[in-house]
Amino acid sequence: MNIELRFFASVREELGVSHMPLSVPADIATIGALRAHLREKGDIWAVALADHQPLRTALNQQMSDADTALVDGCEIAFFPPVTGG
Repeated sequence: MNIELRFFASVREELGVSHMPLSVPADIATIGALRAHLREKGDIWAVALADHQPLRTALNQQMSDADTALVDGCEIAFFPPVTGG
């Protein structure tokens, strides 16, 4: 399955990339599994996408959670929670 990844704000700064295409193995079926798969890249990926990081995710610009199923050609975005004041 081929997807497009997007990273925003501090996640983008930590990873040094704003977007990238990715071919996902067949056993990666959800956003949570994708996040774990990306952490396996090591170093900055493991830190930026760690489970304890309070990240939000979106699939095709719709807020999603770890159990959301991936679909071929989708766009997945990772970004920190936004606060206002």
